[in-house]
Amino acid sequence: MADMSALSSGFGWWHPLVWLGAFFLALLLGFLIRALGNKQYKKGTEQTKPFLSGNEESDPNVLHVRASNLYWGYLETLKGYYDKLTALHTGNPVDYLLWFFGSMALILLLGLII
Repeated sequence: MADMSALSSGFGWWHPLVWLGAFFLALLLGFLIRALGNKQYKKGTEQTKPFLSGNEESDPNVLHVRASNLYWGYLETLKGYYDKLTALHTGNPVDYLLWFFGSMALILLLGLII
């Protein structure tokens, strides 16, 4: 057996084989619990429909909340800020790298001055 003192820290110990064994034991336990499940489940039947307290499910397109509606107040409040940012958004990764390197150069320059 390997020397355990090399793997010991002030807060405990680490042994990869023990953790690997614990992982496989947890995996085996999960499969055993799953095997004890209800065998009468049938895919593609009424069993797969969502339960809505006995109410019929309506058209999903009607129920879907679009992000433009969900964040309307937030976007409307910051409209001036987002209008300026979307003008800078070109979709070209090279532009983003230039902004990143320019910002980093500015931060380094300010760090050297201060």
